[in-house]
Amino acid sequence: MVDLATRKLPLAGRHGGSATVRLTPAAPASRIALRAPEDSIAGLSKALGVKLPGKPKTSAHGHGRYALWLGPDEWLVIDDGGAELVALAASAGVLHSATDVSHRNTAIIVSGPGAEATLAGGCPQDLSLAAFPVGACSRTLFGKVEVVLLRLDEETFRVEVWRSFSDYAFGLLGEAAEDAGL
Repeated sequence: MVDLATRKLPLAGRHGGSATVRLTPAAPASRIALRAPEDSIAGLSKALGVKLPGKPKTSAHGHGRYALWLGPDEWLVIDDGGAELVALAASAGVLHSATDVSHRNTAIIVSGPGAEATLAGGCPQDLSLAAFPVGACSRTLFGKVEVVLLRLDEETFRVEVWRSFSDYAFGLLGEAAEDAGL
């Protein structure tokens, strides 16, 4: 298990938002960037304890773990409990590539009735509930940085961002939150 308690969060102590949206740094998590051919998906899903989704813009969730579809053979797997995801993937005994990106990424939770409008302040993608339902995920741009968005519920998004860009993303989200609160 990864010791999440000792991991220094790049956005520790930060908070922001407006009357309609709240910005919160997500708790530490372990993450892997996973690549695998189609015939390895079942074995990896079993080993990871979450079914790897096979369709664009979809995710799966179970046991504190998320699997986000990023491409035909690519997923981001996030574990809130700090599980050793690389070791779990290796136990599948199937062809794959798993890279631990736990220290590269951090996440920001954007929640409240103004969450969608806040993200629209820097993201060109249609994030309406009809186009981006609960469980939808996508790699996209927010301002000048690449992010991975996951819609957790009707009014809550998880924004995965590289920690080196997290201060910029949090600041831009803060400005957009003020506009969404008007």
